[in-house]
Amino acid sequence: MDAGMPHFLFAYHGGKTPETPEETEVEIDRWQTWFDEIGPTIVDPGNPVGMSKTVSADGVAEHGGSNPLSGYTIIHTESMEQAVALAKACPIIGEGTVEVAEIHEVSM
Repeated sequence: MDAGMPHFLFAYHGGKTPETPEETEVEIDRWQTWFDEIGPTIVDPGNPVGMSKTVSADGVAEHGGSNPLSGYTIIHTESMEQAVALAKACPIIGEGTVEVAEIHEVSM
């Protein structure tokens, strides 16, 4: 990552899986429109993710636990407030949520 603007992770949770090819096309169009709008901020557009498992000291929760991850994107912008403003327009809002977190770069 560059040393310029802060980077933020958008972690998508929930959302509705399209059930027909037509619904899939509509959903892809919604996401593409949003990505076009936030385009200059995108560092990594990310991808949807498959079923997950949550590992903790108590064991392993199947299917990602109570709030499974459904995908991610990495952006760069001036502030957390700007990142949140962009996330509010995300197509997943309504059927799911966007968790916004600043990424802290660590030299190894």
